[in-house]
Amino acid sequence: MKGLLKYIFHQEKKRKIDPVDLSVLHCDIHSHLLPGIDDGAQNLEESIALIRGLREMGYHKFVTTPHIFWDMYRNTPEIIRSRHSLLKEELARHHLDIEIEAAAEYYLDEHFEEYIEKKELLTFGQNYVLFELSFASEQPSFRRATFNMQLNGYKPVLAHPERYSYWHRNLSKYEELDAQGIMLQLNLSCLTDQYGKDVRKVAEWCIEHDLYSFVGTDCHHPGHIALGHEARTNPYLRKLLRSEKLLNASL
Repeated sequence: MKGLLKYIFHQEKKRKIDPVDLSVLHCDIHSHLLPGIDDGAQNLEESIALIRGLREMGYHKFVTTPHIFWDMYRNTPEIIRSRHSLLKEELARHHLDIEIEAAAEYYLDEHFEEYIEKKELLTFGQNYVLFELSFASEQPSFRRATFNMQLNGYKPVLAHPERYSYWHRNLSKYEELDAQGIMLQLNLSCLTDQYGKDVRKVAEWCIEHDLYSFVGTDCHHPGHIALGHEARTNPYLRKLLRSEKLLNASL
């Protein structure tokens, strides 16, 4: 038994590497840093603390993405832009030379489809739109919504696809999404066991098959920064950072 435990410890230790430098990413494209409008930072003090922590990880720019989820967070572009301006003023007051833009993380519901038709989506980069799905099951409107996004000139970016457990037994689904032009965004914390080993293994499989276009912290609180530091020791992250497909640094 003692020999087995020693072997397991050795294998786990071998699986980890020295922390990689995240400055090569330059920009974090998924976070909840705007104060008081969703389940992320609740005030300006928390916003600044999170930004300082993320900067220490190597990030120089942020596209922060508050939730737009009709049943929980009825944010509008006007609300988001107002909080964005407030946060930029606070960054200047603290003499923090950080570039920060604001888009959104849309939940796929009927209201999201209305925003698509009206061309009212908040975007980043080259008309990229970050959106998420239900964690319970794939919505029937998923394919229609992504097709309509593309039809209206948007480039869909699916947030944390590795967390949608209903696809775990059908990994070819991730390849299908990539082939359909739906870009995939890895949550950095999913390279730890925070959401379970299955989520980590799926994330690693997607890296192995070069399916991710973006990496995001999905930072809501200091715990996500700690998880980000832990993820930096996962050897698959080093492999991902070498991928020519990653677009973070182009923003």
